[in-house]
Amino acid sequence: MQMEPANSIITYLGGAKAVSGIVEKHVSRVYRWTYPETVREGTGGLIPAREQRKLLDHCRENQIDLRPDDFFSPDRIRALLPTKETAP
Repeated sequence: MQMEPANSIITYLGGAKAVSGIVEKHVSRVYRWTYPETVREGTGGLIPAREQRKLLDHCRENQIDLRPDDFFSPDRIRALLPTKETAP
């Protein structure tokens, strides 16, 4: 199960590999943000404060619409993500 809001933010920013480059952490560390706290050193969907700051700085510098509130509720980010269309 992918925990929120980390999963939506990671998807919005281009995936775990892209985010790992922004925060300068191994991609496995980024994936841990999407795990429950009881599994594999997961954070329960929360992105650590230090990495939040790096992500916000990166987004501000690159005109990407990411806001501090997005780290507490995934609703706005989910609305911005493209929806997957299914074949009839």
